[in-house]
Amino acid sequence: MENLPHHGKPSSKGSYHSSTKTMMSSQGSQLKFNRKSRAKPLGSVLVILLLAISCERSKEKVIAVVPKGQAHIFWQMVHAGALAAGAQFRVKVLWNGPASEIEISKQINIVEDFINRRVNGIVLAPSDEKALVPVIESAARRGIPVTIFDSGAQTESYVSFVATDNYGGGVKAAHRMAEMLGKKGNVAIVGVMPGSSSTTQRENGFKETIAKEYPQIKIAAFQYGMSDRAKSLSVTEDILTANPGLKGIFGPNESSSIGAAQAVKGRGLSGKVKIVGFDSSPSLIGDLREGIIDSLIVQNPFAMGFEGVRTLCEKLEGKTPRRRVDTGVTLVTKENLSEPQIQQLISPTLERYLGRQ
Repeated sequence: MENLPHHGKPSSKGSYHSSTKTMMSSQGSQLKFNRKSRAKPLGSVLVILLLAISCERSKEKVIAVVPKGQAHIFWQMVHAGALAAGAQFRVKVLWNGPASEIEISKQINIVEDFINRRVNGIVLAPSDEKALVPVIESAARRGIPVTIFDSGAQTESYVSFVATDNYGGGVKAAHRMAEMLGKKGNVAIVGVMPGSSSTTQRENGFKETIAKEYPQIKIAAFQYGMSDRAKSLSVTEDILTANPGLKGIFGPNESSSIGAAQAVKGRGLSGKVKIVGFDSSPSLIGDLREGIIDSLIVQNPFAMGFEGVRTLCEKLEGKTPRRRVDTGVTLVTKENLSEPQIQQLISPTLERYLGRQ
């Protein structure tokens, strides 16, 4: 990753002011004449300079990045990656998204606003695979290329799809859970929300792998936490009450994993109910260190933001970017947590980028 460019400040004093001062001291009576005679050339120069600056700014490409929400650390990492790409490829990155991932209509309005502002490209994480299709196709019709990231949408009107292999991430979580449980026992899924393509694929990958490969593991409960920590906590408490012999819980995103961990800890079941979570945050890493969470399937959101902007830059340059960019997943445990590559993945220096806004 390259450093962001530093821009020096131009001097506030020009040579015109110093030459005028000299003229005043040496030519006294001709001051009035000289001011008038120089006014027109100076005015013309200023107009030309302002026009040049305006034209230069008008050439600057503007790429809008629209996340599903902004509450999770995940989205901050995406934002940092997008800004890093903007600095490297010399484009302006605009960031705006709803506060919560369930505010689908708000996300649609934000995309529509960027379309009306005629940005050069849009990087979008659709909150719903169907609801965002009309605005994606509207942007394409108006000549604004769109890169989809994190979650898919039911349309072909996009440049690139930048995301984790989410189904594969769910498969990895299932294998880890089976390993921890000795391939038997009842487990539960604290789902994210209906319509979210990425998390639905993780949930399906987990469920289908358990069903096919681990016949002695039963998925005893599945409830949605609606991408909210408090709701996920409440849902997990209900699941634990209804299933006293539960052995494991899968949380397919940050909020579901945090809610599950809080509920398990609150019931004094840490270590007894194994939790395999998804994503990374200081809270989740803390729970991993304490043994409340057994392991995390960690994505690379920084790479998602970076690649999302990069693919559009390639498109705007007349190139053909890859249609699918897989940013990968990594199994993080207490045992490998201190490894340098894991630390870089879970703790990028966000302030290096976000602090420059």
